[in-house]
Amino acid sequence: MKTILRRNLSRLAAVVLFLSISFNIMAQYKYPQTRKIDHTDDYNGTKISDPYRWLEDDRSAETAEWVKEQNKVTFDYLSQIPYRKQFQERLEKIFNYPKYSAPFRKGEWFYFSKNDGLQNQSVLYRQKGLKAAPELVIDPNKLSADGTTRLMNFSISKDGKYAAYALSKGGSDWMDVFIMNIDTKETLADKLEWVKISGLAWQKGGFYYSRYPKPEGSALAAKNENHQVFYHQVGTSQDKDELIYEDKANPQRFHTVSTTEDEKFALLYISDRGKGKDGNALFYRKEGSKTFVPVVEEITDFSYGVVENTDQTFIIQTSKGAPNEKVETYDLTAKTWKNLIPEKKEPLQGVSSAGGKLILTYLKDVTTRAYVYSLAGKLENEIQLPGLGTAGGFGGEKEDTFVFYTFTSFTYPPTIFTYEFKTKKSDVFRNPEVDFKASDFETKQVFYTSKDGTKVPMFIVYKKGLKLDGQNPTILYGYGGFNISLNPSFSPLLIPFLEQGGVYASANLRGGSEYGESWHEQGMKLKKQNVFDDFIAAGEYLVANKYCDNQHLALRGGSNGGLLVGAVVNQRPDLAKVAIPQVGVMDMLRFHKFTIGWNWIADYGSADNAEEFKVLRAYSPLHNIKTGVNYPATLITTADHDDRVVPAHSFKYAAELQEKAAASSKNPLLIRVDVNSGHGASNTKKNIEMTSDIYSFIFWNMGVKPKF
Repeated sequence: MKTILRRNLSRLAAVVLFLSISFNIMAQYKYPQTRKIDHTDDYNGTKISDPYRWLEDDRSAETAEWVKEQNKVTFDYLSQIPYRKQFQERLEKIFNYPKYSAPFRKGEWFYFSKNDGLQNQSVLYRQKGLKAAPELVIDPNKLSADGTTRLMNFSISKDGKYAAYALSKGGSDWMDVFIMNIDTKETLADKLEWVKISGLAWQKGGFYYSRYPKPEGSALAAKNENHQVFYHQVGTSQDKDELIYEDKANPQRFHTVSTTEDEKFALLYISDRGKGKDGNALFYRKEGSKTFVPVVEEITDFSYGVVENTDQTFIIQTSKGAPNEKVETYDLTAKTWKNLIPEKKEPLQGVSSAGGKLILTYLKDVTTRAYVYSLAGKLENEIQLPGLGTAGGFGGEKEDTFVFYTFTSFTYPPTIFTYEFKTKKSDVFRNPEVDFKASDFETKQVFYTSKDGTKVPMFIVYKKGLKLDGQNPTILYGYGGFNISLNPSFSPLLIPFLEQGGVYASANLRGGSEYGESWHEQGMKLKKQNVFDDFIAAGEYLVANKYCDNQHLALRGGSNGGLLVGAVVNQRPDLAKVAIPQVGVMDMLRFHKFTIGWNWIADYGSADNAEEFKVLRAYSPLHNIKTGVNYPATLITTADHDDRVVPAHSFKYAAELQEKAAASSKNPLLIRVDVNSGHGASNTKKNIEMTSDIYSFIFWNMGVKPKF
């Protein structure tokens, strides 16, 4: 009896301590004051104030001081959560296992990347054959003191003599390109700057690449226009590069060049998403020629991508007349098209070529199916995958007898397989060893009903034996845009959350590519509200089925998903207890004014258009924050080197949220600004620290104590 009494008193003391710390954090909590200015813009006759416009200047001392003050408040708050360190330690432990990329072959060498476990960046290696000892090619960890320099591209010339490789610093999308002598591993004097949205396509002792002129003003915020294609000859300076293509009359177009495997053709792709066009034009020029010949001269809403070629024919994946996409051939002499592999009811995700075959992957209810076809378009067989999940890779060269591919799912770590064309069989090549038991967890796919009656799929992952009592801490994750599908995939950083009784739900919202172009179209421009309705319905499903209640639900999303969380929180502040909008597009009236934001007009529309302005204004996270509302506990995350969705979006959103909701919200409204990081964490350490802070914030504000 005394033992039971002591145990109960001990538990009571622990609860009192837990609540005491919680109240102390809130008692010490105070937001910095953010200066407001008198600034108004006129949108199609409607005047909109922008009192925090000054926060758009990422180079000003005042903005830097504001970031410093906000970070102090946020990190002071996070530092007092008692189990924050335990989360970080568990995340580090489970992340600490070797991670490999699938190899690719060039001549007698196989190239692959490997991260030993907690290295900030993966290291590039090569080996002769599949059983030889690997040798180091590039170690990005040695290129910066804080480990934030990343290897973004590595392309080898056809003769295997040189490799062009691209590096980015501090998480920026800007890249510098260098050239390595493959035999000696020495880097040449060549250096190419201001490279962005670019391949490195070799042909005749040099390569094509794309760049912008040096930006005026802030390199991390200035609008990027006049995308140019250059040809660089090895051993020369950048100012000697040959300008291959530009279009000053259409400054918001993307221009990229690739070359065919035999290097007989250079392929010029032109897209114009700045004007809402989602397709591309396609040109080619033969080796030795200076003239580009059109395959598709005008930009429409249809896409075209060359997969394989002969001397007179291109095999092309296209969406023309096929919303789910198909494969056709184009005769260069006759200039005629011929259907090769017709459209299916499932969306075509990708087409690869290797070993004289075509490998097509389709998406069936958000899981991969893979098939082998002859170059004549005849179906030969389906590749049997390990289960329901996501498979990618399959590419190679014409002489290859096998290909590599990677298969993954929520509780199936990325495993590399080889597929032999002759035997039509797959074998495990590399199987990762992660510190968890997959059999302890389960995944189910459900189909819930959105506001307009549309059935929407959602994956729910949790530890076996979960009690449906509404008390489980739950993360609802979504994206819903840009024709991007949220396919099942493994993240070791999710496991510690699941181990603590957490539920992870991934909703496949409209706006993505889960069911082809029609699914995408139902969530873009004037129909963007469908995406928010889908997300809200997903949250309501989780509550109705007692995975959680609204006090144990967190909404999380990044980039377009950050916009999603911000919009839904404004529309339904009662839906969830916690909101984690990450690197979000929060100012829907000005997003096209920064870096490549104009590229998103194809999905969002533009405030310059009167009809689209009304829709954008109606859901823009920044412009729909209300006073007198109890907003969820909010942790906004962004980074100082995010030059895709500039941090000004999150800065202004945080200032507006704190100013309008501080008095009415019972929950913290914080912003966490990472340093020397970009649109995603720029190294492993930063990724783990941010994830630890997010989990700690979620559990703390739900009043759930982890069982470390």
